[in-house]
Amino acid sequence: MRWLGQRESDNVDDRRGSGGGGLLVGGGIGTVVIAVIVMLLGGDPSEVLNRGGSSAATSQAPTSPQADDEAAKFTRVILASTEDVWTKLFASQNGRYQTPRLVLFRGVTQSGCGTASEASGPFYCPGDQKLYIDLSFYDQLSERFGAPGDAAMAYVIAHEVGHHVQKQLGIMDKVDELRSRLSERDYNKVSVRLELQADFFAGVWANHAKNLEFDQSDLEEALTAANAIGDDKLQQATQGRVVPDAFTHGTSAQRVYWFKKGFQTGDINQGDTFNSREDANLQ
Repeated sequence: MRWLGQRESDNVDDRRGSGGGGLLVGGGIGTVVIAVIVMLLGGDPSEVLNRGGSSAATSQAPTSPQADDEAAKFTRVILASTEDVWTKLFASQNGRYQTPRLVLFRGVTQSGCGTASEASGPFYCPGDQKLYIDLSFYDQLSERFGAPGDAAMAYVIAHEVGHHVQKQLGIMDKVDELRSRLSERDYNKVSVRLELQADFFAGVWANHAKNLEFDQSDLEEALTAANAIGDDKLQQATQGRVVPDAFTHGTSAQRVYWFKKGFQTGDINQGDTFNSREDANLQ
């Protein structure tokens, strides 16, 4: 992936030097629950984090060099690429893409969905339509999940941007309306489909990110990341058994399938994960 020298997005709030931005409320069992959910990558933080938190004021970028400055630069480049790709794709269907803002933080900050911490991992908050990333997650992705490489990190960003695309298309709001009408088990099934579509949209972005020269080796890195964070693998690792009724993001095979389909087709119209069951028999 050729990202050096590419355009960097200005839609970034850099809070790494803000000294935290708030206290992480909770602990004990609650913290463990958050830690497990974050491994699922990109869930709805309002279910496990404080509700009603307000966004922290925008902070200026750190004035002195930071250890994670290169990761921050990389994140800005990938965000810029998603802006370019989705603006063109929306325009091709007579739509207008409203770009999201991305918050870089270290340790703890506040979001429109409550308190964000290092444990909460990267997520998209529909309440303020912002992406939140503690850059230390990139190290976790490589060391804990065994998914190193620029393309793996780009997949994480593109997945969260995929949720913003869903918000722009009205899909996320429709899913949220079902929360009070469905049982937890049935809502989990819908949540899985929402997450798989975000994986598909991430693949669509990779297909159209021609300036980054996203090649076969990059595809393999991204698929390794998708495979590492499937519900089945994470459940097996954390609780020693797999409970399909508790899935919220899909199996490793499903996540790989939908990212790969998005990458191969590049066609946003082929990502109706809610009505398609073409992945039903994947193991």
